[in-house]
Amino acid sequence: MSRETSFTFDGAPMAAVEGQTIAAALIENGVMSWRTTRFGDRPRGLFCGIGVCFDCLITVNGEPNVRACLSAVEPGDDVRTQAGDGHV
Repeated sequence: MSRETSFTFDGAPMAAVEGQTIAAALIENGVMSWRTTRFGDRPRGLFCGIGVCFDCLITVNGEPNVRACLSAVEPGDDVRTQAGDGHV
């Protein structure tokens, strides 16, 4: 039986299932983009889903460049949209 947990995305409360990746939880909550590119501010989200392309980079608990497709959501995580390389 799966247990539900919660986290925030840009300050908004989100639901997740324990063990679910951040990318899956965001998509399940209707969020399709969580990063902008360094040049052109183009939106990015999940692309390859296996950690190869780096399109899903996100800031988690103040740490930039976390791969959302490989990282499990933890209860209370503070997930934020990442601008560019995350060091702006």
